[in-house]
Parts: sequence; structure tokens; C-alpha cells
Amino acid sequence: MRVIGVTGGVGSGKSAVLNYIEAHFDARIIKADDVGHLLMMPGQVCYEPVIQLFGEWIVKEDGSLDRETISKIVFEKKEILEKLNAIIHPAVKKYILREIERSKKEKTEFFFIEAALLIEEKYDEICDELWYIYCEKEVRMERLRHNRGYSDKKIEQMLKNQLSDEEFESKCDFQLYNSEDVAHTYLQIERKMRTYYESM
Repeated sequence: MRVIGVTGGVGSGKSAVLNYIEAHFDARIIKADDVGHLLMMPGQVCYEPVIQLFGEWIVKEDGSLDRETISKIVFEKKEILEKLNAIIHPAVKKYILREIERSKKEKTEFFFIEAALLIEEKYDEICDELWYIYCEKEVRMERLRHNRGYSDKKIEQMLKNQLSDEEFESKCDFQLYNSEDVAHTYLQIERKMRTYYESM
């Protein structure tokens, strides 16, 4: 089984790429964000530590954590974000490692991990290869405005907190250009996946 890490700036279209791969190949897709959300649910490993970090007031009436409020706090307070990351990220990686082992036993051909902090959290240590989804800044900003309703101020702040294109490129093995139409993106995916089958 080949383990591939996928990263890229916010709005670069990582989900669209992974949705195509999941639909057309024998691939397991796991998103670090989704795992993080799961592990913050009541009874999960990160639930109590997050309450200890923020206080009981962060718990909603149904017992779940108020993730929207947490996001607002960490967006403005970097030191709190670092403490939250120290709780969430090691637990997420541990969960993903278990899932990799399970998928190997199931004889899955490909295992894709999508994470915004793929490089910062050293996922290269558990991946055979890293992909960088590149998309021009203006296209990403328009997607975030249109699809998520973000303000330009919020988008600029998010972009500022991410690695530069050069840093992404220097750390990744393959760059997929995702600024144009989806047909162009799908063609690049097909070509890249074909190289794996040819080397099997």
C-alpha cells in the first residue's frame, strides 16, 4: 500500500482532488480535520483536555464542544492555538497510524492523508510521497468568498498563517496545478496515478 500525503493552502481544492481519487481508485481517504473533530466529541480522547484548556463554558447544552467559538478564539490568540494543536495533532496522528495499519491488512492500494499542517506536523515521516495542490492566490480567494462566505480580511489572515508556495514546493514530491477547469485537474491525477500502477 502506498501512503500519500496531500496538502496545499486554504481554498486550493484539496477536497475536490480527493473526491475524484476516492471515486476512481482503490483508495482510502482520511482528512486530519475530520479526525480532529471526531476526537473532540464527548467520550473521545481530546474532549476533556480541550475543556481543561478553555473551561466548562465551551461545552454546549448537548455536551458537544462549541467549535465555532473555539475557532474564533484561536484565530485571534496564537498562544491558545499552539496549546490546542499540542492536544489535537499528536492524537490525530496516532489515530491515522492505526488506520494505515488497518488499511494495509485490508489490502487497500492507496491511503491518502489530507492535512493543512502536513509538513509542519512531519507527516512525511509516515508517507511514501507528498502531493502539493497548487492554486493561484486570486482563484483561492474567490473560492473562499463564494463557497465559504469569508471576508477578505479573514482570508488574508488565513493565507498569512500558512506556508509560502516555495516552502510547499520544496517539501513535496509532486505538484498538482488546480487553478484551471476540473478536466485539467483530473487529467493530472490520472497521469500521476498511472505512474504508480506502472511501477507496481
